[in-house]
Amino acid sequence: MSEIVTAGMLVIGDEILSGRTKDRNIGHLADMMTAVGIDLKEVRIVADDEEAIADAVNALRKRYTYVFTTGGIGPTHDDITADSIARAFGVPCEYDARAYAMLEKHYAARGMEFTEARKRMARMPVGAEHIDNPISLAPGFRIGNVHVMAGVPAIFQAMLDNVIPTLRTGARLLSVTVHCPYPEGTIGGRLGEIQKANPETIIGSYPKYQDGSFWTELVIRSRSQETLDAAKAEVEAMIAELAAEG
Repeated sequence: MSEIVTAGMLVIGDEILSGRTKDRNIGHLADMMTAVGIDLKEVRIVADDEEAIADAVNALRKRYTYVFTTGGIGPTHDDITADSIARAFGVPCEYDARAYAMLEKHYAARGMEFTEARKRMARMPVGAEHIDNPISLAPGFRIGNVHVMAGVPAIFQAMLDNVIPTLRTGARLLSVTVHCPYPEGTIGGRLGEIQKANPETIIGSYPKYQDGSFWTELVIRSRSQETLDAAKAEVEAMIAELAAEG
């Protein structure tokens, strides 16, 4: 069986915490990681605070195979992600020569001044490698196992498309959904016993309400078809037993 590869995510920005901006990147990353067999294990949201960002990055990069950050790499004064990542790795944050030349040429071609604010988007921790940005050109970067990308969803998604082919992927989770006509309160105890008896599976219980009655959607996940089938059979047997009990 393939190894288990894990990921953590850090969403950066006061605007997310204040509610002014609604995050759309967490769900996309989760979908993409699941698709390639990487377990997204943790998501943190932090303010535009250099120490907080650096602390979170250091905690996540030690715990997981990969870390993905979004936000804070634009041209404004509060875009401090590059400085924060440099602090986390203990290296200087400087203008990257290739990024600087690329952006300088880009703005010249558009007849726009390459202002000090725009130059900020060429700053990276020393030793970082580019993550290409096919939409607005200003690159993200990778240093160690940390991938730093824009917060704008379209740009984040485009950058992630460039990152995914470079990642080591793991064993993919298989899943099956079982409809249960009973509410969680009825099945909770028995379902817990099934989970204990099948430790290589993950059983999710999702309550539903429709047409005046409660029911539950059960999702069973495993990296092995054999263990998935065994747990599914036990869940179906539980439902049949409850039906027989009336």
